[in-house]
Amino acid sequence: MAKYDLWISEFAFVVEDQLDFAIILYASWLPYHFRRYNSRSCNLLPLPPCPKFLDQPLFRMGIFEPFRAIGYITTNVPFSVQHLGTEAFVTVSVGKAFQIYDCAKLNLVLVGSQLPKKIRALASYRDYTFAAYGHNIAVFKRAHQVATWSSHNSKVNHLLLFGEHVLSVDIEGNMFIWAFKGMDQNIAPSVHILLENNRPSCIMHPDTYLNKVIVGSQDGSLQLWNISTKKKLYEFKGWTSTICCCISSPALDVVAVGCSDGKIHVHNIRYDEEIVTFTHSTRGSVTALSFSTDGQPLLASGGTSGVISVWNLEKRKLQSVIRDAHDCSVVSLHFFANEPVLMSSSADNSIKMWIFDTSDGDPRLLRFRSGHSAPPLCIRYYANGRHILSAGQDRAFRLFSVVQDQQSRELSQRHVSKRAKKLRRKETEIKLKPVIAFDVAEIRERDWCNVVTCHMDTSQAYVWRLQNFVIGEHILTPRVENPTPIKSCAISVCGNFAVLGTAGGWIERFNLQSGISRGSYIDKFVRKTCAHDGEVIGIACDSTNTIMISAGFHGDVKVWDFKTREMKSRWEIGCSLVKIIYHRSNGLLATVADDLVIRLFDAVALRMVRKFEGHTDRITDMCFSEDGKWLLSSSMDGTFRIWNVILAKQIDAISVDVSITALSLSPNMDVLATTHVDQNGVYLWVNRAMFSSTSSNVSHGSGKEIVSVKQPSVSFAEDSIDNNFEKVNANPPQDEDASHSILDQQISDLVTLSLLPRSQWQSLINLDIIKARNKPIEPPKKPEKAPFFLPSIPSLSGEILFNSRQSADEEMDAQAGETDKKRKKTDNTVSQFLHFLQSSEENNFAAFTNYIKGLSSSALDVELRMLQIIDDHDELETEKRPELYFIELLLDYFIHEISCRNNFEFIQAVIRLFLKIHGEPIRCQSGLQDKAWKLLELQSTVWQKVDTLFQSTRCMVTFLSNSQF
Repeated sequence: MAKYDLWISEFAFVVEDQLDFAIILYASWLPYHFRRYNSRSCNLLPLPPCPKFLDQPLFRMGIFEPFRAIGYITTNVPFSVQHLGTEAFVTVSVGKAFQIYDCAKLNLVLVGSQLPKKIRALASYRDYTFAAYGHNIAVFKRAHQVATWSSHNSKVNHLLLFGEHVLSVDIEGNMFIWAFKGMDQNIAPSVHILLENNRPSCIMHPDTYLNKVIVGSQDGSLQLWNISTKKKLYEFKGWTSTICCCISSPALDVVAVGCSDGKIHVHNIRYDEEIVTFTHSTRGSVTALSFSTDGQPLLASGGTSGVISVWNLEKRKLQSVIRDAHDCSVVSLHFFANEPVLMSSSADNSIKMWIFDTSDGDPRLLRFRSGHSAPPLCIRYYANGRHILSAGQDRAFRLFSVVQDQQSRELSQRHVSKRAKKLRRKETEIKLKPVIAFDVAEIRERDWCNVVTCHMDTSQAYVWRLQNFVIGEHILTPRVENPTPIKSCAISVCGNFAVLGTAGGWIERFNLQSGISRGSYIDKFVRKTCAHDGEVIGIACDSTNTIMISAGFHGDVKVWDFKTREMKSRWEIGCSLVKIIYHRSNGLLATVADDLVIRLFDAVALRMVRKFEGHTDRITDMCFSEDGKWLLSSSMDGTFRIWNVILAKQIDAISVDVSITALSLSPNMDVLATTHVDQNGVYLWVNRAMFSSTSSNVSHGSGKEIVSVKQPSVSFAEDSIDNNFEKVNANPPQDEDASHSILDQQISDLVTLSLLPRSQWQSLINLDIIKARNKPIEPPKKPEKAPFFLPSIPSLSGEILFNSRQSADEEMDAQAGETDKKRKKTDNTVSQFLHFLQSSEENNFAAFTNYIKGLSSSALDVELRMLQIIDDHDELETEKRPELYFIELLLDYFIHEISCRNNFEFIQAVIRLFLKIHGEPIRCQSGLQDKAWKLLELQSTVWQKVDTLFQSTRCMVTFLSNSQF
């Protein structure tokens, strides 16, 4: 019984924590149900097996669960633009999922579900999105997958929207044509064409050419195909280099072809004649083309160097060049219809919009969205967990918002674009070198610069003002004879001072407000005039500005007086140090050495208090939880581990696909942020111990058991939910009557609420308390009698019923001819409650549900209590009582509603009240026991499906509420 008692205690924890109302009701009903039967007789009603989600310890699931990834804007897959009315939307790929942005402000409006493989091609039409991955094509209606096309035997590289059809081409030259309008499920292609060139590189449809497409290949050939007759109509002369892109122009019979040799051919396909040829000044292929449609004869082209060139077709010359448009190859270009606006995307994880409104005709940047173009090196939570500071190998210092994606931005480095344009250099050459370490103090955000950064191979440190998102005016330069790169930094708790450590062992303190040096820390016992005989790998300050702790590469840790800058004590680790972190609240210093051992020292007592072993490769990062009870560490062995400082043991070890390079736990301890090798995004993990009902029963791991967890994805929606949701909405109702059938269908693993006021169903649980509180002081007054000329008859419903005008003889004949079955159905002797219940057809309780939803809490309580069996001395007569018949009907009703998951929170409240009143007859009657067992088993199954989704939803809501957004 201990197993089931544990189950009960876990549900009691949920009730005390006051989670979502549907979960409270379910949890509050189950403990009563178990106590009821455990205290009486377990043999009469056998206990159900423990659900799988309660049978599994939390350690097997992992304390941290994947949530989502942020910082991904686009990849090297060309985007697709679709128009809905007057608004335009762009669909971009972000790996295995896609995102849709509103072109008006580049706001993220929709994220698609996760696919098994990376997306290779995209196409969109109104609400439909087509994504090619591997050998398959996924069809989405908005964010939900409705079909999967799988006729290709090789990888699909190209998709083309062709009227009401979609053309797909794979790497072996197979072209399939799919009709997607009016589809209900997975369909077969209507046409299959085997292209002569086995290496197609692009496909496009020339305007006004009915049923015809142009296919370019890697060998430089260009062919015109009729997809209706499946025949090749013409093969153009072509060129000697690979055709990378092809696009139709506003002029009829004219197309532009981009080749790998950097040339753009404007060609007349009707006469197979070359009109004009342009050549890129930079090396590389022409990867994207777009014609202007606002009346200006412009052609925009992008190449592998990231440069966008704009050509004037009338003058047949280059008009302008955007040299620093992107850091990587330009993937897509698109001129908006009748607008002087050009949109571009690149593999550097950015999408930009350029407007041609200057007097000289040069474009300027209108708006953009971007993320890290190279993997981040270090991250840190900021602003009470609402933002994340991130520094990457792309020389960018960024601030990501975990609440609203539109608030993410890159911190300015003083007009980098203007300086790069003036010096005729790339922006990446003007920017500061990659950040290797930084520290932040939130207390001084509004006063002066509150962030200090150390950069790779740089002997100066830079300060940043996060209030304005710009670099500060001061540059911190240590006054040392032989300058060496700065390797570590720390800001005091007051936010006034920054302490820097160099590769040569020099430590110096600066005032952040003025940028003036306030002295250096020198150890007189070192051979050199410095703090350490070697690189300073870490610096930390305590919470009262009393001591400063520094660690050297050779394993020496020193404690300094913060004000006098004199060394107070030192100790040796015994091996080379890699990294240190300090927790100001408890005074613990964690060190990582080359022997892969994590050691915790008490900085006040100057002794080692904990020692953690388990990593098998280089440890990349560590962080303490806000309360100091947990220590998190990541390693190149592909795991990150959670150590309990108090218990001195490892409580979890999670293995990920790609090794973690940096991690940071939010101040609320609810979300963990990580960065990974060769990944440009920031990944968020949810702390299940903060939201799970089993958090008090976390089993402690020994290090031998490591759970494998996949990395968080951009989309945190489950594919099964999307598929089942789309099955409901794939065929929208055509009239008002059809809408009711849609509402009755359920999404798998989800429940539908009743939309009743919370007080109406919640009062059913606390009805006894409400009655005691509302008990009248004075006795009730006798109701007034009805007028004598309006004869009334009694009714069980409590309503006044007036006798109809009929003769006494007819009334007596009607009463004499009634049978027992008809007597049950007579409105005058059976309440309306039982009438709706009994008149319900097979599995059709809609009328009964609507009736009880309209009753007040007290009226529903009275109706249920009217079915109580008061005199039950004779068991044989009790089994024939009509009340048992209605109780059995109610159990059937509950089974049906729970299986349909309709009116979930209201039904849970009614079940609780029903069991409270009729628990004893159910226990005594074997027939009712079977019904109750079936109801309990079904209830457990439904809860098991809802539990996983509920935890993710609740953690997200709690996380957003804690962010105070």
